[in-house]
Amino acid sequence: MMHPMGLRYSVKALLKWIFGIAMVLTFSTCSGPGGVRIIKMGHGLGVTHPVHEAMVYMADRIEEKSQGRMIVKVYPNQQLGTERELVELLQIGSLGMTKVSSATLESFAPPMQVLSMPYLFRDDAHRDKVLKGPIGQKLLLESQDFWLRGLCYYDAGKRSFYSKNKPIESPEDLKGLKIRVLESNMATNMIKSFGGSPTPISYGELYTALQQGIVDAAENNPPSLYTSRHYEVCKYYSINEHTALPDVVIISTKVWNNLSPEEQQWIQEAADESADYQYKLWEASVELSLQEMEKAGVTISYPDPTPFRQAVEVMYDNFKTTQPELYDIIEEIRKTGE
Repeated sequence: MMHPMGLRYSVKALLKWIFGIAMVLTFSTCSGPGGVRIIKMGHGLGVTHPVHEAMVYMADRIEEKSQGRMIVKVYPNQQLGTERELVELLQIGSLGMTKVSSATLESFAPPMQVLSMPYLFRDDAHRDKVLKGPIGQKLLLESQDFWLRGLCYYDAGKRSFYSKNKPIESPEDLKGLKIRVLESNMATNMIKSFGGSPTPISYGELYTALQQGIVDAAENNPPSLYTSRHYEVCKYYSINEHTALPDVVIISTKVWNNLSPEEQQWIQEAADESADYQYKLWEASVELSLQEMEKAGVTISYPDPTPFRQAVEVMYDNFKTTQPELYDIIEEIRKTGE
């Protein structure tokens, strides 16, 4: 029986939806000709996004390591569902793998919340030391009780605000604005701390929501803003870099636990190699994205982050009193590399 925590749909509605795409998914893994194991991997990004490129690289490495005995088929652009829906499909074993924001895993692995804290990391070196060290590796396995196993982290850059009608230079500029956020309590609390009105909307529906004025602004990293073409609607990008939450490549434990140790090794090694590859792609993609958006007429600014930092201190104070066990992880992160 599926654990109720983190589920958005009733069991009846979820089963109806799964039946509707059963012809596409069939099974999370299946055997092809000659006993080849096929694993399906879905995600919500476009084919030009560096995360998709890294997934294809991982799939190629798995095929090479297994000498063709294991094949990962990658389905981009929400072909198999939204990020939340893909996670739920992993839980019941109807999909093998996906990529999610660490924010999406908060409902399934509460300690993951700490990675969504605004201005948690001092710099990229600090972030990498945390994620590749004992803290990050432990967090990857926190969701196993909910049938989700983290394999590696992908760089999702730093998230900043983009808006339709005016640049966001300080928290005061967010007051009265409807801001699209990830389906995350932490993201919601952050926008409230800034004075905005948080509005959860799936990534695939955001372009239309911005066009129609359902939301006034959103926040994301440069490559995602560029590849999604949201810059066609939002001509202001205010780089305050409030969060640096990573993406996480996850596999269904219903799939993982049915693999041999050798097969598990192929997947884990390929995932780690794809993470190294993705970090390099990401760095180049950020630079290219900013250049291309400037050419397209986007006004890019770099507001002073100090007022934003000060506005979210209340979130740290609340953690200290309401969730001391998670605050201990935050303190451990802050001390890493000092």
